[in-house]
Amino acid sequence: MSRARRAKQLLPLNSTRSMIEETYERLKPLAARQNFWVITNGDLQKPISRLLRKIDRNQILAEPAGRNTAPAIGLAAFILERENPDAIIGMFPADHVITDEKKFRRACERAAEVAAAGENIVVMGVKPSRPETGYGYIEVGEKQGEQFIVRRFTEKPNSEKAARFVAAGNFYWNSGMFFWSARTLADALREYLASTAEILAQIAAAFGTRKFEKTFANLYPQVENISVDYAVLEPRSARGEGRSGLYCIPADFGWNDLGSWTALHEHKVAGLKKKAVDHNIVVAGDHVALNATRNYIHAPGKFVAAVGIEGLVVVETEDALLITTLAASQDVGKVVKHLDERKKKHLV
Repeated sequence: MSRARRAKQLLPLNSTRSMIEETYERLKPLAARQNFWVITNGDLQKPISRLLRKIDRNQILAEPAGRNTAPAIGLAAFILERENPDAIIGMFPADHVITDEKKFRRACERAAEVAAAGENIVVMGVKPSRPETGYGYIEVGEKQGEQFIVRRFTEKPNSEKAARFVAAGNFYWNSGMFFWSARTLADALREYLASTAEILAQIAAAFGTRKFEKTFANLYPQVENISVDYAVLEPRSARGEGRSGLYCIPADFGWNDLGSWTALHEHKVAGLKKKAVDHNIVVAGDHVALNATRNYIHAPGKFVAAVGIEGLVVVETEDALLITTLAASQDVGKVVKHLDERKKKHLV
């Protein structure tokens, strides 16, 4: 369903609105619209501009080359640092579902307060419901008010380690939502990603001038391709508990990132009425399920018969068919890699 020119963030997976529209709407009460920035890619810049008409087009930046979250959010930090180094940046992936938006905004306000109190970095942590290997984990220590001190970050563990983390009880999933001042993030990148930081500073210096587009296109592909988790959070946590300035606020406001078919299935099941005990999610013209449980089937407009199956994911679109299991749905990314290698761009 998600393709390069029709990414997941543009799809109405949770309601009649796209995921990125939902993200913007729930954040609107927290900041003036001139304080919203979107970092995306060239394929999505125009469709996002059409969806988010109230955000200035100059603040919807398209990466000339995909370089992951550290350079993307880092560029925003370097641009903002030039005008207001104390500005608090909240980083929000545009594919999240939040069920209690008022509670979410209260948590954001608290996170911003902690981030503004020093050279602090705050992450929203989600209490794990299963030993998921597709998320990073946060080990927390002492609680201080509403937030925990972070002991360490661990990126995407194997299933055995993930099970240990869940059993331990003091681990949270890394939601990917962070808070920091522009100066704090820029300084962290200068410390841990020096060459990339220097390039981002040069690009930021050209922002607002005629040279920006050319400078951005020429220099940005030279930055490192790395997530902010690996680039900043892991090395910062190595300073040790109480010395890293890392804090975790529990995301107890109903969160799901819809990062896999398993996550989408889990989210849809949570919204079912109690009488729907088979936990089948079927998007179809009509369907019948016989001795079938815990399946996600997407075949709009067709009659679907699910007979004697459990834990399957079946997704049909006009030009492709996906068949996998809920347990293996994180591996769909390997299919994309396979298609890339074989130059089947029309399917990517």
